[in-house]
Amino acid sequence: MPALTRSHSPVTQVVAIGIGAALFFVLGRFAAIPSPVPNTSINIQYAVLAVFAVLYGPLVGALAGIIGHVLIDATGYGIWISWELASGVFGLLVGLALLRHAIEDGEFTRSTAIRVNVAIVLANAVSWLLVAPLGDVVIYGEPAAKVWTQGGLSFIVNSLTACILGTIVLAVYARTRTRTGSLSREQ
Repeated sequence: MPALTRSHSPVTQVVAIGIGAALFFVLGRFAAIPSPVPNTSINIQYAVLAVFAVLYGPLVGALAGIIGHVLIDATGYGIWISWELASGVFGLLVGLALLRHAIEDGEFTRSTAIRVNVAIVLANAVSWLLVAPLGDVVIYGEPAAKVWTQGGLSFIVNSLTACILGTIVLAVYARTRTRTGSLSREQ
């Protein structure tokens, strides 16, 4: 049975939120690939956010997503609270879905990879097919067809990039950890 994710000290969580938000900002602001849909892009920062949410929990995932997205929007499009909240919801849901895992114990099985990918796709669906477009319509009075097109593209590309890159990063991370029950030689 996988162990409950290790609890982290408040200092570790604050540091993880800061690093996660900073990475989210840098990748989202400077590594985004423009798309044909206005105000949307192909991003890899959701893979990093998924990794932070899995390793440090839902609170870190939610806050790193919100803060990182606020920083991106404050230096670009302008603040769109519906999209910042969607990033927070993504981090929160991925973190909640993966509360129990053994990745930190060096185990990254096929079933864990499947759980990670299902969590990422479901979290993206809620974030980009519900929270962001609904928020745009309700808060900003945006045209529904426009925002659901933006949300649909975001759902697809964020799911693909986060599943592929997030799975790779978590698998590599697990290999760096000492497996539970393994013998290690001290020197």
